[in-house]
Amino acid sequence: MEFLSDIASLINSTLRISTPLVFAAMAGIFAERSGVIDFSLEGKMLMAAFVAAVGSYYLGNPWLGLMLAIVACVCLSMLHGFASVTHKGDQVVSCVAINILIIGLTTALAAAWFGQAGLTPTLTEDQRFLEINLPFADALREVPIIGIIYSDILSGHYVFVYLAYLSVPIVFWIVFKTSFGLRLRAVGENPSAVDTAGINVFTMRYKALAVNGVLIAFAGAHLSTAVNANFFREMSAGRGYLALAAMIFGKWHPKTALIACLLFGFTDALQIRLQGVELPAIGEIPVQLIQALPYILTVVLLAGFVGKAIAPNAIAVSYTHLRAHETPEHRVWRRGVEKKKGGGGGGG
Repeated sequence: MEFLSDIASLINSTLRISTPLVFAAMAGIFAERSGVIDFSLEGKMLMAAFVAAVGSYYLGNPWLGLMLAIVACVCLSMLHGFASVTHKGDQVVSCVAINILIIGLTTALAAAWFGQAGLTPTLTEDQRFLEINLPFADALREVPIIGIIYSDILSGHYVFVYLAYLSVPIVFWIVFKTSFGLRLRAVGENPSAVDTAGINVFTMRYKALAVNGVLIAFAGAHLSTAVNANFFREMSAGRGYLALAAMIFGKWHPKTALIACLLFGFTDALQIRLQGVELPAIGEIPVQLIQALPYILTVVLLAGFVGKAIAPNAIAVSYTHLRAHETPEHRVWRRGVEKKKGGGGGGG
């Protein structure tokens, strides 16, 4: 029975640790399926954590803090789009600039507002998200197998944990089962063909980045208003990069990206439990080696699988609107097509 409890505790920790990775991976799928690289997941997650903690502290409501975090992350996504979509700047450089900006900005603002370098005040119970105990969790705890699964694995999580795993089928349905998702994937594969069909490539990419900002905000808020009761310097701790690796390993697909996130989360949960453990003929494993396990796994997986993962064809490629180069004959043809679609109105 004790063994089952240990397994249940490990699975429970895996689900919690994987939560920000899942949100970030789903956010990355939207951006990169549209053809926009997003290495700035790390910076956005950090910004969301900071804004959510500060908003919850001043407004006294964690949901309001979450709303502010969403606004902040969507603004950062729009900034990335303005630099790399509208002005066709290097997408990687734009992402790196956002990451560096946010690391310095959050630390400086925390020091200026609260007199602490990179720290915000501790949130009270009314200012943060608390764990949710499912109905009858205590009553079913003693039931063999079912009680452990329901009470120790499924119950007792923060709301973000449930939302994260609910987001996976929703993202799958949107990206692969709706007309919006079809256009999104087409923009990332062949923007010229989409443009010829009368779909605005820039608008689609901005929409994808807006959804990207909303999802990554949940990841940051989870860190500072649920798992922790405050924000501290660089608290995202590389989770944005791990989520990016999970998305690539998952071949830009929600289901397989989820599996990769759970794998990273399991490794992280395992390393916490391995600290201080002594092995026969080896002795105690160095803590530094154990803490490096998730990142070692990232390198191994990327080295072994990234070559097999085929990215969207137009990813990181700046697009110039076809109308900037169309001939007068093509312009006449396009207006005729738009007139038929619109029932009389033509685009210019």
